[in-house]
Amino acid sequence: MIATMIVAGGSWITLILSMCLMTVLLLLLVRRGKFLYALRKVPHPPALPIIGNAYQLCCSPEEAFKKMIKWGKELGDMYLIWVGMRPFIFLYKAEAIKPLLSSSIHIDKSLEYQYLQPWLGTGLVTSTGQKWHARRKLLTPTFHSGLLEVYLKTAIREGNIFISCLGKHAGQSAFDIVPYAKRATLDIICTSSMGCKINAQTNFKNEYVQAVNTLASISQRRFLNVWISFDPIFKLTSWGRKHDHALRVTHGFVNKIIAERKAEWRANQDENINERPSKYHALLDLLLEMSQDGKVLTDDDIRDEVNTFMFAGHDTTATSVSWILYALGRHPQYQEKILEEYNEIVGTKELSLDVLSKLTWLEACIKESWRVYPVAPLIARQIYNPITILGHDIPVGSTVLINSFLLHRDPRHFSEPDTYRPERFLPDAQKYPSYAFVPFSAGSRNCIGWKYATMIVKVLILLVLKNFHVESLHTEDQLRFISELVLHNADGLRLKITPRVQGTCA
Repeated sequence: MIATMIVAGGSWITLILSMCLMTVLLLLLVRRGKFLYALRKVPHPPALPIIGNAYQLCCSPEEAFKKMIKWGKELGDMYLIWVGMRPFIFLYKAEAIKPLLSSSIHIDKSLEYQYLQPWLGTGLVTSTGQKWHARRKLLTPTFHSGLLEVYLKTAIREGNIFISCLGKHAGQSAFDIVPYAKRATLDIICTSSMGCKINAQTNFKNEYVQAVNTLASISQRRFLNVWISFDPIFKLTSWGRKHDHALRVTHGFVNKIIAERKAEWRANQDENINERPSKYHALLDLLLEMSQDGKVLTDDDIRDEVNTFMFAGHDTTATSVSWILYALGRHPQYQEKILEEYNEIVGTKELSLDVLSKLTWLEACIKESWRVYPVAPLIARQIYNPITILGHDIPVGSTVLINSFLLHRDPRHFSEPDTYRPERFLPDAQKYPSYAFVPFSAGSRNCIGWKYATMIVKVLILLVLKNFHVESLHTEDQLRFISELVLHNADGLRLKITPRVQGTCA
């Protein structure tokens, strides 16, 4: 009798647990059904069950980018692809991206940015929510015009070293400009951010330089390779071991610089206790003052922002310089227009931010390069609150990507969109609508350092053009685009330079 009751009791427990499990499964199925139903009308290429379109993306990065462009041209104003169970929704119309970028709610970077967190922590690129808002507000004053004038001197000094390094190729065979531009911007931004020189342009074996390049390269690989996106697998690979070694090098280097500057800062405060420093020479100086001895920013916070500044600044700026020189090398008539205007406006004046702002042909050529060859071809957001885009209700859990390569080539706003024509950005040119051109993103989460980056680009381009005539060897139809965190050409960007009458910007 007792045994029967126990069995019966066990059966009831099993039945209740089974019912609970069935209820949970049913709720998950209903939730998934609603999710799929919301996306039913968004165009997409044919996909397989469970794996979605992942099989179509198991190809070279070059082929993957070609497919993204092809789908955008074939599937209308927006489309989605399924990578496993995750939907990635691609936008490339000004009307589509406006509700996303103009929002103060949809500011979360996509899940893939977690690959950068071991390096950048929760700095400005990877943080979100209230922490991001507070940090953005705190850091915005670090890019005021007075400090930009200090940074300008650094850009000119390192830019002249850049010219010396390029000089060995003058009149010789073609070379890839990208690694030279990367080392130049790394030197500029390291000096501006930490106030120390690493001499990346002359010391190729600098351990910190190599570590930064390794981390940037591997992080970008993880964005594209689904297999090494999983940490347990990634840690077992040679990439994982290289990543961890580079991480120790960068963190050790930055921690050492912070400790040294912090000691100097405290010593200066003790000597001048009633005086506030009147000038700053690096971002780190400002961060140390803002930290209030750890009350507002800890040493780890400071390290995260310095690493973020280094990462977000040097690779994007170098890529920008490389593509601009490529475009000018394909269209040499604009090299002459830039130099004619420069000689007319600058003359014997010292190069300043005010002078740079008056060089309209230089700015137009730079902007047109950003349009045709956008430095950041994909801008990704994770959706945690519902949003309506072009009449489609995008559900929570979706990842939305802005394809600026297609956005900037919208023929409604840019006639002959594949043609490099800087005249469209001259002051008296016809205006394009908001969100049709977003080289630094837009809205509250636009690039905080866009003025700083633009200043570096202008200085380096001017220096190159004053010293060399530039010729690009690849024609446009020979370019092999790769979309990582920045836009690459698979074969690099090969230039041939010949000397002009020597000159430097001072």
